[in-house]
Amino acid sequence: MEIASRNVHKSAVMEAFEHDVLFNETFYDYTQSADSYTQRLAELNSRTFQRQELARTIRTYMEPFGISDVASAHLDELSEDGVVIIGGQQAGLLTGPLYSVHKAITVILLAKQRRKEMGVPVIPVFWVAGEDHDLEEINHIFTEQDGRPVKRQYPERFVLKKMASHTDYDSEQMADYIRLVFRDYEETAYTKKLLEDVLYSAGQEHTFTGFFVRLMNDLFRNHGLLFMDSADKSLRKLESMYFKKLITESEAIAGKVVSKERLFKEQGFGTPIQAAEDAAHLFYVHETGRVLLSRKGDLFVNDAAALQFTTAELLAIADQTPWLLSNNVATRPLMQDMVFPVLAFVGGPGEISYWSLLKDAFNHLEMKMPILVPRISITLVTSGTQHALEKSELTVDEVMAGEVISRRTQFLDEQRDVELEQLLKETEEVIQSQYDKMEQHLSDKDLAHLAEKNRAYHLRQLNYLKDKAEDALLRKYAAAIRNYSLIEGDLYPERNLQERTYTPYPFLNVYGPTLIDDLLDASLPMDGQHVVIYL
Repeated sequence: MEIASRNVHKSAVMEAFEHDVLFNETFYDYTQSADSYTQRLAELNSRTFQRQELARTIRTYMEPFGISDVASAHLDELSEDGVVIIGGQQAGLLTGPLYSVHKAITVILLAKQRRKEMGVPVIPVFWVAGEDHDLEEINHIFTEQDGRPVKRQYPERFVLKKMASHTDYDSEQMADYIRLVFRDYEETAYTKKLLEDVLYSAGQEHTFTGFFVRLMNDLFRNHGLLFMDSADKSLRKLESMYFKKLITESEAIAGKVVSKERLFKEQGFGTPIQAAEDAAHLFYVHETGRVLLSRKGDLFVNDAAALQFTTAELLAIADQTPWLLSNNVATRPLMQDMVFPVLAFVGGPGEISYWSLLKDAFNHLEMKMPILVPRISITLVTSGTQHALEKSELTVDEVMAGEVISRRTQFLDEQRDVELEQLLKETEEVIQSQYDKMEQHLSDKDLAHLAEKNRAYHLRQLNYLKDKAEDALLRKYAAAIRNYSLIEGDLYPERNLQERTYTPYPFLNVYGPTLIDDLLDASLPMDGQHVVIYL
């Protein structure tokens, strides 16, 4: 396994986050310096958390998936004085895109690093956004065919906007879907066992979130990564008092977020969540699904669902049935920080962008925003892709710069039969010239019309010959052309990073089941650069 770092294009927000001191002072409470970690730990030690209740809740949640000895030890530490490195993602089929795995890897590596350097128990946690209800975002994955990503969508349809954690899938349809996906993978020594394991996990679960957590827990079993579903009913009970705070402070929180987003926009970074002054930033779990609440005077409402609650009624729900409430993109980070002793949060570029709007909301609730750390961004290069790169004389940098198409065109141009193309061109010129002379000579309109049809016929035949010559060229160099397609499809599919397109399973299928462990043992750099790993 060989590791290299590359510069890739970053958003304006990430450039500012990494290099602009004033930007960081304006939108965040901490930098990523060693001093910040010391200051953050002191802040956490001054606050009170429901540690034992939280550890019990996580242990109960994880027991059906299996708790390793190291995860159990982490739970014991959490119940005492441990702090956490946390990152999260919505549940995806076959773990969803690779960046979910990369986020978990970053969480684990950072927790190990901070534990060693600070001499305190630092625990890795993956917070699953099971409360998300946009199933269209998670009901498909991409596989690769002939160098192009192909969308494989789970066929079952869901009408209601139910949370991923509350949406049951049909076991037979899911098994058929998984087999369909695996048919797109090349057969290797690992394929049969890998397929059996995924089918077993799908059969053990019945919701998208459960399936996701079981797969992720198996992948990271040796590293003590803790999992918690934001939609878990027991967690909701623990969050009851925090929901009350978010309800009573909802108007102030909305104002803080709107004001910060306005400043964010003025500085040229756009409007990540398009916050509204009347937003309650809370969902209510209705019989028709999860619906967003707004404030209207003293009421919390959703007009489309004909719902309205007084503040007292919503507080009673938070007290008695908190599982009927759910956070949105703005309040989930706030809730996370009230529930967990968060030393640092690991996020992707999109998350870091919308977290930029929350500093004043955190401060209003008498908290500081945790340290934000960008997740590691990775491209995996299999041995087959390495071989194709060598044969095509391309580098990963050139592929990610979008040069494959031009290099493929250049290669074909170099192989063309220049003499034949010149002869075809000369023949076309002769045909055009002779028929031009004929038309000038002919005075009979019918004969002139016939001559024009005759010209078109000869030109079609000539074009047919050209096409056949092009087909012969493509057939002769089909293997080389396939190499170009393979390279682009693997490393930069549809001009997008690999980690945003494919799940880890095609790479587990090629490399084997130790891939995750080997990546975590590989001393991956966390310096903000894109990491390229040659498997």
